[in-house]
Amino acid sequence: MSSASRVQGVRKFPAAVAAAVFSLSVALSLSGCHPAPSPEVLATVNGKEILASELDRAYKQNLDASAPAPSKEEAAIHRLNLLHGLIQDEILQQRAAKLNLVATDEEVDAKLTDLKAPYTQEEFDRQLKERNQTLDDLRRDIRHQLTESKLVNKEIQSKINITDAEISTYYNAHKSEFNQIEPQYHLGLIRVTNQPSKQVTNLQNNKAGNDAEAKKKIQSLRSRLDTGEDFASLAARFSEDPVSSSNNGDLGFVYESQLKTEDPAVFAAISKIKPGQSTEILPMIQGDGASRKTVGYQIFMLIEKRPAGQREMSDPRTQLGIRQLLRTNHAQLLQDAYLEMLYNDAKIHNYLAEQIYKNGAN
Repeated sequence: MSSASRVQGVRKFPAAVAAAVFSLSVALSLSGCHPAPSPEVLATVNGKEILASELDRAYKQNLDASAPAPSKEEAAIHRLNLLHGLIQDEILQQRAAKLNLVATDEEVDAKLTDLKAPYTQEEFDRQLKERNQTLDDLRRDIRHQLTESKLVNKEIQSKINITDAEISTYYNAHKSEFNQIEPQYHLGLIRVTNQPSKQVTNLQNNKAGNDAEAKKKIQSLRSRLDTGEDFASLAARFSEDPVSSSNNGDLGFVYESQLKTEDPAVFAAISKIKPGQSTEILPMIQGDGASRKTVGYQIFMLIEKRPAGQREMSDPRTQLGIRQLLRTNHAQLLQDAYLEMLYNDAKIHNYLAEQIYKNGAN
């Protein structure tokens, strides 16, 4: 539910946000606009001000320098979307404070130490500069992330209990889906690209800026795997794959035919390892012929290989997979409902939305 996870690029504007902004605009047209306390104040949440400087910081950190410059309207949409995220974050932080769940200085320091561990001070400072971020900014973001995680664990995760009856009901209703027509591979992925971008999806906000940095980073991660560090943890903290990094590097199950067709070299590497093992460093190749080039490096982990055939309900792996699926679905439902309840209880005033609507109406 973090605000950062809701903003992936300048051109993306989630439907839920669009609907919320449209509803807000309609409400504004009916109720009239209210002047902001000062030009610097863009919104308030239960009296707590969200300032233009905060939005500017978020905008700079999320803008992809490699993408085409956004139009005036696209930039305004992106800023409104980001402000929506800041409002949501403030609602969650206030709720956590009310429940005494705010991350402590000790927890923030421990996380910061963990983030800095793989780098020299010079490398760490350079990464902060590339992301237009100060150390105080990073500490604030860490505190908010840890606080939100504590809130979710207490208010959402602790309330979920998947029963054996629910698992049985799901299996019986989807039995045909557990009849596999060919082998499947459950894969994990750690990916590092050599393409410059400010769009970072991992927990460490860590991004290689060129090929030399990408090689150094992937070799360091390979070494850490060799010493026994957890693949999922490293993927969540360092992988630059936008799809899987937020899910601890988990790619889910992939059909054998898909692997063979999309990347024979990856399939060959995976075929040589056993469940629980990971491949050596593999290049990410883009293009063909003269345009063929290496755009990054990757390591795959074989979590599980499932043979073709019917997966029985008695198989612990089948039960675990269903339990995880149901738990994820339950968590999403509760999170959505919880956010709506918090919004209902909050007194929110979005002055930026009023200004945009007013200027558009004129």
